[in-house]
Amino acid sequence: MIGLFGLWGLVRKSCIITGFLCHSILTHAQESVELAIGAANAVVDLKTRQGLELVRGEWRYSNVEIAEKDFKAPGPTINDKASLYPTGKTIKTHDIFPKAGAKDFDDSAWEKLNPESLEERRGSGLLSFNWYRTRVTIPEKLGNFSTAGATVVFEIVLDDYAEIFVDGKLNKSYGQAGGTVAKGWNARNRVVLTNDAKPGQVIQLAVLGINGPIADLPENYIWVRSATLDFYKTFPKNKEWQNVGEIVRIDPALDEIITPGTSLEKLATGFQFTEGPAWHPEGFLVFSDPNTNVIYAYKPENGNVDIYRTKSGYAGIDIGEYHQPGSNGLAFDKEGRLTVCQHGERRVIRIEKKGPITVLADKFDGKRLNSPNDLAYRSDGSLFFTDPPYGLPEAFKDRRKETQFSGVYGVINGQVKLLTTDLRGPNGIAFSPDEKYLYVSNWDVTDIHNTKVIMRYEVAADGSLSNGLVFFDMNKTDGEDALDGLKVDSHGNVFCSGPDGIWIISKEGKYLGRIRTPEHAANMAWGEDGHSLFITASTSIYKIRLNSKYIFASQK
Repeated sequence: MIGLFGLWGLVRKSCIITGFLCHSILTHAQESVELAIGAANAVVDLKTRQGLELVRGEWRYSNVEIAEKDFKAPGPTINDKASLYPTGKTIKTHDIFPKAGAKDFDDSAWEKLNPESLEERRGSGLLSFNWYRTRVTIPEKLGNFSTAGATVVFEIVLDDYAEIFVDGKLNKSYGQAGGTVAKGWNARNRVVLTNDAKPGQVIQLAVLGINGPIADLPENYIWVRSATLDFYKTFPKNKEWQNVGEIVRIDPALDEIITPGTSLEKLATGFQFTEGPAWHPEGFLVFSDPNTNVIYAYKPENGNVDIYRTKSGYAGIDIGEYHQPGSNGLAFDKEGRLTVCQHGERRVIRIEKKGPITVLADKFDGKRLNSPNDLAYRSDGSLFFTDPPYGLPEAFKDRRKETQFSGVYGVINGQVKLLTTDLRGPNGIAFSPDEKYLYVSNWDVTDIHNTKVIMRYEVAADGSLSNGLVFFDMNKTDGEDALDGLKVDSHGNVFCSGPDGIWIISKEGKYLGRIRTPEHAANMAWGEDGHSLFITASTSIYKIRLNSKYIFASQK
């Protein structure tokens, strides 16, 4: 996490150490200045009788037993790959009991705690765990403060670590530190329970206490230093981040895609160069900053921006020579595994659910790829990607360049296949809804070329491309903005990052209009219910709601 206190972080200045920079990340919520310094409108102290009565709560407690349990060792190595799953021989290990995070877990037989006794030392000491559970009800008022529509935050400081289930869920994601998961030694954990409180709303909390540090177990026990519900007035959104950009209507058919009067919304800013967004199956946006060598995650439910993966594209000793060493295009396969175009490593990798990576493509015909840029999955699991040299320090003239062309490739049945070398600067890539066509944007401004076009190819079952034609030509547009990311909606309309924003072109190749963005737009991703288009544009990320929709693989 980027030091955003488990909440929003509008003016929180955060140092991102990636070897060569430090910058500030700003997110959407205006009220986070007050939240960051703890200036709540009302606080309920859950360590007092009076506070607990205000929310009709009670504390229940149970020790945790560490019991021996049968398990499986990792399975045998197959085809030189170690198994990541417990399919091997039976072994002995340990587990904790009870598992009391579930919302409907029956804790009625547990010890009922006087809230003033929460500071008493509990557990067995040394390697020790325990459970604290309470159910709270949102009151109508707290003094003169009306709770309706408020943001409610549960904050606990537990000696030494805490994990927090909210209504039976332990929300966690790669790279997370704090919030529902353990944050640090005696650190405060803050979890947003709701951004729209409703009087009478009941919320179940279950806290697993952990004695620590685990590697240096203290001769101590587990106890609650503080536990509160913090209530904040819901502030209006930052007006400067609303109604930004402009919709340029060229053809009336654009109204079927974008309702007149719709505008962009800025979500977060302070990045160096945002790129390669993808919608995570668990309901948040991941995107690259190739300049800072980081993949970020934006959480719509609370506006947080977390570091999802560091050193996302390179960790070589010559990294100082690279302008964009990090990841670029991102995509998820049907199994929810993240696939990454790595500039510095010059390869395409898949991050397995258990953590290690699988290299999908790094060479063709014995030579290293240039710097894979963008990618798209076909419904049969085949992967298609572009490979211009823009991630190399000197691009076309770089001494590291081994491949003399800029290819469009496919990973078909596990084999890397060169599909075309038509384009000098292939960039964005996307399929038509029926997958009969593959669109590729090309951008190359050199001494001998000036080609800003979107190509369309027919795609065979084996991935072969044929009958390539110029689907749309932008060479007559002003400026040297790159044609970058491509996306296609469920009706076949093509969205392309180009000069002055996102260009929208019908499946027949007719220019309908564009979304003019405040900054150079690099790429896009469909998200949420498929009607939201998230846009990565230079230092910021944006969102716009459309009538147009993308149908995710899980919905087909």
